[in-house]
Amino acid sequence: MQLKNFALDEWLDAYAHDVEFDLAASTGPVWTATDILALAGDSQRERYLNHALTYGRAAGAAGLREAIAEMHGVDPDCVQIVTGASEALLIFFWLAAEPGANVVLPQPGFPPFASLPESLGIETRFYAIRRENAFRIDPDEIESLADGNTKLVLVNNPHNPTGATLSDAEMERLHAFTASRGITLVSDEVYHPIYHGNPTQSAARLAHATVISDFSKAFPLAGTRTGWMVERDRHRMEAYRNARCHFSVSNNSPGEILAEVAVRARDKVWRRTQDVASRNLAALETFMADRDETFGWIRPGGGTTAFPWLRSGENARPFCKAAAEAGVLLAPGDCFGAPEHFRMGFAAAEDRFPEALDRLARLEQLIDGALAR
Repeated sequence: MQLKNFALDEWLDAYAHDVEFDLAASTGPVWTATDILALAGDSQRERYLNHALTYGRAAGAAGLREAIAEMHGVDPDCVQIVTGASEALLIFFWLAAEPGANVVLPQPGFPPFASLPESLGIETRFYAIRRENAFRIDPDEIESLADGNTKLVLVNNPHNPTGATLSDAEMERLHAFTASRGITLVSDEVYHPIYHGNPTQSAARLAHATVISDFSKAFPLAGTRTGWMVERDRHRMEAYRNARCHFSVSNNSPGEILAEVAVRARDKVWRRTQDVASRNLAALETFMADRDETFGWIRPGGGTTAFPWLRSGENARPFCKAAAEAGVLLAPGDCFGAPEHFRMGFAAAEDRFPEALDRLARLEQLIDGALAR
């Protein structure tokens, strides 16, 4: 079994720790443990400081599962806590690895969407999220790729890196299609409910959908390494829980406590993410409008990332490298299989985002210089 190099993390590891402006980050504004505990009551703060650092429950801490269940309007038995959404992906693809199986995935997309099933010998079928189609996620194309050997269809709503979204009607259509064929519909909702246009509902409302999310994007607490799955089907949930027992046993218990506080105070946490993202997206719109001859872009419908491209059609990696050397980190599009693009996060930098754009504006000559190398 071979895994592809994780080019995105290699890039981030090479530059993100020393760069002045990190616009490659896909997360929201930074919270500290102190910030989160300030949202908690006295009993929760004491619980955090005095809890025993022992193994937790395989299903996850009861209080966190109850809080997530209340948020989604499901029973706590429908909630499985995992080590970030990444563990949920590993569980899905591991269980789908049967002879002749295929999975339907977005392209471009978060790199492990493809690398995990490919490493397990699963046929990967991709529906394209094309700029020619305004980064629309096309249900027709998704349905055309599925057949009797399709184990799951994965949608990322809002999508990373483009910010594309599915409407409620489109999600309901995919739900009906997959349910009628016994295909698992997985909705990755790490950016929900951060929207910049028409908001959509969580797919957790749909009886046969499986939702995954975590505390890294809309809930920007990535250091907790905590995520969750919502699944109503008892047999599938049993399989998911058994797999996580083999993979990671239980969660980071301090992280679970902080995550529970964040869920119970979610309106405040989400409001901060939304406010920062909306403010910085407005600044990005102005920046892109002033540079229409150099950059193409499509305004994201949700999330905290945009996926511009060089109108020259050149590979954006040299430009991203030159920008990083000048103190502004972007993520090259070749990490997502789209070389002329680059991912730009607009929430993690918070109030410094306009300053970062000013730096890029002063460095526009780097584009021609970098591409000439």
